[in-house]
Amino acid sequence: MSKRVTIQMVADLAGVSRGTVDRVLNNRSYVRSDVRERVLAALAETGYVSPRDAHLQTLGTALQPLKLGVLLPSGSGAQFQDDIEQGIRYAREELAGSSIQVSVARCKTDIPQEAISLLNSLIEEGAAGLAICAQSDRSIQRRVAELTSSGIPCITFNSDLPDSGRLCFVGQDIRRTGRVAAQLMSKCVPPDALILATVGNLKFDGHRQRLSGFQARLAELGFAPEQLVVAETFNDYGTTVSVVSDAIARYPGLRGVYMANLNVSGCAEAIRAAGRRGQIRVVCHDVNESIRQMLLNGSVDFTIPQDMVRQGELPLLLLRDLLRRGIRPDPVRARGRIDVLCAENLTV
Repeated sequence: MSKRVTIQMVADLAGVSRGTVDRVLNNRSYVRSDVRERVLAALAETGYVSPRDAHLQTLGTALQPLKLGVLLPSGSGAQFQDDIEQGIRYAREELAGSSIQVSVARCKTDIPQEAISLLNSLIEEGAAGLAICAQSDRSIQRRVAELTSSGIPCITFNSDLPDSGRLCFVGQDIRRTGRVAAQLMSKCVPPDALILATVGNLKFDGHRQRLSGFQARLAELGFAPEQLVVAETFNDYGTTVSVVSDAIARYPGLRGVYMANLNVSGCAEAIRAAGRRGQIRVVCHDVNESIRQMLLNGSVDFTIPQDMVRQGELPLLLLRDLLRRGIRPDPVRARGRIDVLCAENLTV
């Protein structure tokens, strides 16, 4: 009989602690993407199966097939798409042993009726539960509320639908991340500075909440409303370059840019082209290789990362736990951590 693979064996192979393996297995806290990949590779190489999953795999052939649906928004940027889809792939691999399939629908536009139509299609395909990231339009929220009332659990992720009756939201306390960004910005600029806040699309609750938190905390810190300029960039690189460039030309007193959206590289390019690197401070969200390099070269001062891979994976696992085991989501598990990265702690 072969020796049972343990978590310690996986940890030794990956060169990490048992705690790190446990965090990857349970999505309990932020783990660097390269470390996560190393742990996942070790899990695959050793064939590690937790006692819980071994039991589920034994039951798998006796379980009735179950389908879950995922609704994704349009135009969310390459990083969002790649990370969320990676999380969905991880979930699919884990759920396969429980006879659960996952169907994904992606919006091509921001038209609310398209999102509603895709939700209806997922239900027609037999989805027993839904993971949803969509703009917070009233008609979408009403449809989600109807689905929830009819017994179909819905979990939102990344951007919430707070008035929809959804089961829970998977992601950070978004308004609080905006407040953290304002606190950081206040330490970087003089008290009379002008600040530009760029948001992707105010139709999304997440973008509005970030901006609201940022505005509220700045006001508490003594910044006047007229010191803040707000602009939408729709997560588009060219639009971001144009918006930031125009603000630099129009407002000589501009000293900070809060990137509450994607395409931070467009902001950095506009500042570089204007010869203002180091004079205009930048606080943003998320972390990828581009943002890492901008932190290191001084184009970005701080970023507030979120684990979007986890946001793609966890809603499906929570739906599995509810529909297969009758376990309701733990709000603590669903809520993401709020960390701050700068050039000095990128390797942490």
